[in-house]
Amino acid sequence: MGLLRNSLCAVALSLFAASAGNAATLVEPTLHLKPQGAEAGGRVALTLDACGGKTDTRILSALVDNRIPATIFVTGIWLKHNAEAVEIMRAHPDLFELENHGGRHIPAVDTPQKIYGIRSAGSPDAVQTEVESGAAALASAGGPAPRWFRGATAEYSPSAIAMIRKLGFKIAGFSVNGDGGSLLGAKETARRIGAAKDGDVIIAHINQPTHAAGEGVVQGLLALKQKGMTFVRLDDAEDVGNDGTTD
Repeated sequence: MGLLRNSLCAVALSLFAASAGNAATLVEPTLHLKPQGAEAGGRVALTLDACGGKTDTRILSALVDNRIPATIFVTGIWLKHNAEAVEIMRAHPDLFELENHGGRHIPAVDTPQKIYGIRSAGSPDAVQTEVESGAAALASAGGPAPRWFRGATAEYSPSAIAMIRKLGFKIAGFSVNGDGGSLLGAKETARRIGAAKDGDVIIAHINQPTHAAGEGVVQGLLALKQKGMTFVRLDDAEDVGNDGTTD
């Protein structure tokens, strides 16, 4: 009986090892702007993901009212249900740059696995479909063609990074996780964003209007503005990403 139990344990361990070996080592890229220096007051890039769902009008209104530029990463799913918000963004091309967050908000990982509970694309073809369908959705919504891509969960397999670059997109990492996937409270979100420094790229979300994090996003941005920080869109500044995501 003991021999059988040991044999079964060995089989289980070997299956686990095989599964781990097949899973891609994932990369969460960083992205920074070229620093301006203290004498210039500093600048940051605000990037907001619109994964699905609705629009956080607290954030959108604050950006328009306070003339704060932002790069918005939109999915095909979000575009279908938020025409009014898209119209507002398109009406302010000096503030908003709309970029590609994928067609269906599927992680750009070309091996089957789950990232934060979301099933990955799972194959090179599926990664390509996610990227290209997101770009097509943006084209259908009008406006300039996207130049940047950020996948769901902002994690990638290295081979998927290479493929996305060959498709002509830079990949948008970040250096400040502002709202923890929109799951943080207002106070912590405001603290994280308000602590951003010259050259930082902030990530937060604009698709969760019922979450407390949205209030914190606004508070943090206004704190940075009060400090004299300049906001820029990704295409308006020289940027540096690691893991081959921008070069």
